[in-house]
Amino acid sequence: MNKRNTHRSAAFLILIFSVIFLIIGGRFLYIETAATIEGVDLQEWAEDIRTSSYEIDANRGKIFDKNGMVLAYDRPTYRLYAIVDSNYSENLKEPKHVTDPDETASKLAPFLDMKANEIESRIEQGQENERFQVEFGPNGREISQEKMEEIKDLELNGIQFKQESKRYYPNGLFASHLIGFARTTDGNISGVTGIEKQMEKYLKEEKGKISYERDKYGTKLLDPNEVMTEPDDGDDVYLTIDQKIQTFLEDAMSQVHKQYNPEKIMAAVMDPETGEVLAMSNRPSYNPNDIGNVDNWYNDIVSYPFEPGSTMKMFTWASAIEEGVYNGSDLYESGTYKVTENSPTIGDHNNGKGWDMITFDEGFRRSSNVASSKLAYEVLGPTKLREYLTDFHLDQKTGIDLPNEQIGQFVFDKPIEQITTSFGQGSTFTAMQLMTAATSIANDGEMMRPYMLSKITSSDTGKVLKESEPEKIGEPISADTAEKMRDLLGSVVTSEDGTGQSFKLDDYSLAGKTGTAQISKNGKYLNGRDNYVFSFMGMAPKEDPELLMYVAVQQPELEATELGSEPVSYIVRTVMENSLHYLNIQPDKEVDESFSPISLPDVTNQSAKEAEKKLKETFENVEVIGDGNEVSAVLPAPGTKVVENQRILLVTDQPTMPDLTGYSVRDVHRLAKHFNLNIETMGNGYVQKQSIPAGSKIKEDGYLVVELSPPQSE
Repeated sequence: MNKRNTHRSAAFLILIFSVIFLIIGGRFLYIETAATIEGVDLQEWAEDIRTSSYEIDANRGKIFDKNGMVLAYDRPTYRLYAIVDSNYSENLKEPKHVTDPDETASKLAPFLDMKANEIESRIEQGQENERFQVEFGPNGREISQEKMEEIKDLELNGIQFKQESKRYYPNGLFASHLIGFARTTDGNISGVTGIEKQMEKYLKEEKGKISYERDKYGTKLLDPNEVMTEPDDGDDVYLTIDQKIQTFLEDAMSQVHKQYNPEKIMAAVMDPETGEVLAMSNRPSYNPNDIGNVDNWYNDIVSYPFEPGSTMKMFTWASAIEEGVYNGSDLYESGTYKVTENSPTIGDHNNGKGWDMITFDEGFRRSSNVASSKLAYEVLGPTKLREYLTDFHLDQKTGIDLPNEQIGQFVFDKPIEQITTSFGQGSTFTAMQLMTAATSIANDGEMMRPYMLSKITSSDTGKVLKESEPEKIGEPISADTAEKMRDLLGSVVTSEDGTGQSFKLDDYSLAGKTGTAQISKNGKYLNGRDNYVFSFMGMAPKEDPELLMYVAVQQPELEATELGSEPVSYIVRTVMENSLHYLNIQPDKEVDESFSPISLPDVTNQSAKEAEKKLKETFENVEVIGDGNEVSAVLPAPGTKVVENQRILLVTDQPTMPDLTGYSVRDVHRLAKHFNLNIETMGNGYVQKQSIPAGSKIKEDGYLVVELSPPQSE
């Protein structure tokens, strides 16, 4: 019985094992024949297992200013890692893995800003966990080339580097809101704000790839079946901004921000004939190389609608002139105005006292809210005013090629809202909307679309792939109206009763309008002499404007004796004066209208002493340049109409750099032009410091930097 059971059990086991064998054998036969498991191609799987690949870096396109100065580019950085697998050094004379964690850690610690025991612990944990390599987090990334080379000089076994790219902005906070920044994520760079975001599809690079077959240690086989995909660099983007004008703007804004600590500053410079934005900046600003603490990400010029104040009046007056209903010599009663019996009282800015009966032209110069109200409601009419404001595109985006452009809100339903909009209260607009509308006044009626992109070129061939052209987007007023408005705006700056007297330029006529806007918070306007947005929209030279500029300073901290226009006028004067000289725009302003101009005699080729003596009989300020005996040139040129107190320079045949202290901007530029010097001016007023010492030999094509300061009042 037991024997029979034993045979049955054995037979049963044989049967089971036979079935199992047939299943396994059949499975192997199927795998060998079909070469797939659950839809996975074993041949491909095997190739993947023994194939390594790595990416070939490509460069994101560069960003340049209009003259070719680099504003953003990819800078190589390095990621440090340590090979901890001892098998990697098998059969090698010199080990390629970390052999002494303690020594390696102590030598790396100063470079990685880590404690030696932290580094040693990571290495030892990697060895214990049988890992091939370990990294050191943020401390081991974005290592500069200089630091990488210093670490390599330590000759530490197992320490290796992988090159990576990081977006770099060589000028720091220079135009940072405009340029924006790009961020590296998982080894890929992509734009986050500004031009970096707006032009992403052009700037974006495509990395290449190399794949090859290897052994278990990653060593390439003799026949590696190598496959390569070429990298594709991004295209280069050229902006319309001019580095020199942008620098003038940045320096002036930094000075005002430091001195007055305002809540915001917004400023931009445009070419009104084309719509090109030549400079744009905001405060507070940030350094795109270090985005740890940023107070404001937005480009307020295009993203911050606000009540602009009296700069809005230029469009109200232009509308009335264009409609043919304006007579500047008509009189009105200034002081206060009520549009309806139950509406709030509108008052002029001198506490509603006004200036009795004055003309509408004088009302514009004095920035009278009552004049604007009467003009909008009684002379032009709200319906027509609204139509013109639409023609000025103040109810739509400008279409500038920057991200996050916003538009404000028109508040124009009630009579009180219609008149407050006419002088810049209630309705809101961005600075770029106002500037776009103002191009029509500066550009003989033609309104131009603002733009930032000059061109896009191939980074490989330099071929122009795309180029921007000026675009006329409307003609809200005629050339005749534009000229009349520029004359009115000029009177704001030059007349004794004008609100823009502090904005006068030394060498150029300026047309512009001041603004002082209340700030609304929680449905109420803030009180206090500092709680305003002080602004100015200006264009110069007045007859044929080359530059259009807008500046707004919000809530500056003013001394008791200071006016809100002072920080604004400092920026306008500094930037406009220096930029027009830099652009070689001919000064159009008389030197001093209180003196009778005299024709400058020609004393070239005469004795320097005799020439100086002769000219000093007529002119108060004659200076000899150099130690030569003979006059080789006279500045200004002989025959020029000059006044008695103007500086006359006699250049000798052995010229040296004079002491420029007290020179005006005009004097410095005249000297620099004669000697073909590259010049950079900083500040506003008269020369206090110079980069080329007095008495030095003057070299053509040299570089002269002068610092200017306003004259000290007693």
